[in-house]
Amino acid sequence: MSLKEDLKEMIVRECDKDIAPSSIKDNDSIFDPKHPLELDSLDSLQISMALQNDYGIRLTDPKEARRVMESVDTLAKYIESHS
Repeated sequence: MSLKEDLKEMIVRECDKDIAPSSIKDNDSIFDPKHPLELDSLDSLQISMALQNDYGIRLTDPKEARRVMESVDTLAKYIESHS
């Protein structure tokens, strides 16, 4: 399984969403209110905690976290560059 597929599954699991991970496009803006995931700030915290637990990555700066969590693509690139 690829990193992006893992991330999609992690997002759906951690945010308790009833959506197929495969329906999330790599470049979707996942926090866009019009996105089917309907993620909010609590979901952001859940994803941040999962990134720390699963990948050892801490996002402490809110501006950086927002940039990193823009899409599955940006998440994957960040993880790959910090591994």
